[in-house]
Amino acid sequence: MAEYVVANAAVVPVREEPSEGSEQLTQLLFGEECEVLDRLSRWTKIRSLVDGQVGWVDFKMVSLGDEAMSQDAQGDTAIVASPLATATPMNGGADVLLTVGTRLPNYSHGTFEVLGQQYLIDPSSVRRLGDEAIEREDVCSVAQALLNAPYLWGGKNMMGMDCSGLTQVVYSVFGINLLRNAREQITQGVVVASIADALPGDLAFFDHADRDPQATNISHVGLLLNSTEIIHCSGCVHIDMIDAQGIHLPDGSLTHHLVQIKRYI
Repeated sequence: MAEYVVANAAVVPVREEPSEGSEQLTQLLFGEECEVLDRLSRWTKIRSLVDGQVGWVDFKMVSLGDEAMSQDAQGDTAIVASPLATATPMNGGADVLLTVGTRLPNYSHGTFEVLGQQYLIDPSSVRRLGDEAIEREDVCSVAQALLNAPYLWGGKNMMGMDCSGLTQVVYSVFGINLLRNAREQITQGVVVASIADALPGDLAFFDHADRDPQATNISHVGLLLNSTEIIHCSGCVHIDMIDAQGIHLPDGSLTHHLVQIKRYI
């Protein structure tokens, strides 16, 4: 019988190996549900039910769930749409600081429930999934609200994120589940023929052929604000110029070679 756990901290590191010194592959956000694959002392190997990522988490940062968990089966669901929000337990206890992209099961009028605990949250920081049509300008606005968030390998929150963490959490706000890494996200969506055909909210994918002519691996992704500007996380979340070649610094030098543009809405 399958066993499941739920992230009980705002952000839970998921590591390649069961060690604090191991590489962070990604992060779980509060309430994220996972299937248990293995146990080793204080470590639990999990598979996220949100994006399928597999890795090791510290067992004290997750709690056991029931045996038939599914976000989609937990009633009306909303998601944190602001960079940060506060959840207050209704029966007392410490507030939980939530980050953009955190799912809110059983959401209703400023309340939601995780592991049998009800929480209060400011409705202005929440987007109800399925309530509204997706506007491209809103997708860009969510991304721009994350400007200056620092780069962190495997991160997907306001205090540290990587390039694909940015695109994944931005699209999650609108109920679109992207895979975790750039090389996976490029397998989703519909191909856009050229930068001239791009629309706000499309994703652009890059390799490093500008540095190494033999480079063929997708190594970077960003979100297009229009056909000449891209918001992406490289050093921090910021806006750069883009053309048919790729991303350029203000001095005109090419930093990322454009491979493909994909559309998801």
